Amino acid sequence: MRREVAAELEVEITAATTLEFQIAVAPHPNAEVAESLSFVLDGKPLQPLEISGVHGNRIHKLDVAVGNLKVDYAATIVGHTDPAPVTEYDLSMYLRPSRYAESDKFFGFAATEFGSYRDSTTLLEKVSLWVGSQLNYVPGSSDPIDGAVDTLLSGAGVCRDFVHLVVALLRAANVPARAVSVYAPGLYPMDFHAVAEAFVEGHWRVVDGTLLAPRQTLVRIATGRDAADIAFLDNHNGAITLNKLVVTAVVDGELPRDSIEQLASIS
Repeated sequence: MRREVAAELEVEITAATTLEFQIAVAPHPNAEVAESLSFVLDGKPLQPLEISGVHGNRIHKLDVAVGNLKVDYAATIVGHTDPAPVTEYDLSMYLRPSRYAESDKFFGFAATEFGSYRDSTTLLEKVSLWVGSQLNYVPGSSDPIDGAVDTLLSGAGVCRDFVHLVVALLRAANVPARAVSVYAPGLYPMDFHAVAEAFVEGHWRVVDGTLLAPRQTLVRIATGRDAADIAFLDNHNGAITLNKLVVTAVVDGELPRDSIEQLASIS
């Protein structure tokens, strides 16, 4: 399988600041990855500091003065990568509540709604279907600081909101779960996408309550507790305006058929 992904951003900096981008794909062991990344401020190239985070997250950090910053990233991924590694620390960390996935507020509800499903594969399917049926995908309907409880009460959100509710419910059902930002061939409207991963049958399995893109073609960017760990852009100190964001993700040939009843992993 050959996948081509890209991101083009224009950021207007109105007060000098420090920016951190997470738009480059994570390492893909055993797959072939060719990529390019550039940062240009008012025509002058900048060299970012690349910070390696947990799970292969790649943070590109740079100090920028007032001006117009253009960011271009492109990558071609050929083949499938190894399964995401699993550590005992992961299995502990991703059972805990986090800022946007407040699983401790869902313990009673998860036990009532999903406690009868002993088979983990069935549990993932039921949680995904339940979240998909309870929420409407409405761009602009949520606030960036909304958590899983806010999302459930509002009944609407975007992919990050679906992820937070899925993750909170799975953790409350004693299944380690985490958030992942991805490039998603087949996604419409095209953008950066977010999905959940749950630890089932020895591997991290994808759960996407939006059902907007086939899980078999996803390309991992960043992995963490919730949206706070996987944001494509963080701003520290200054003031910015994001004027342009164009994301592309395609796969050679036809998109695969996805079935919610089957387990799938990011590959």
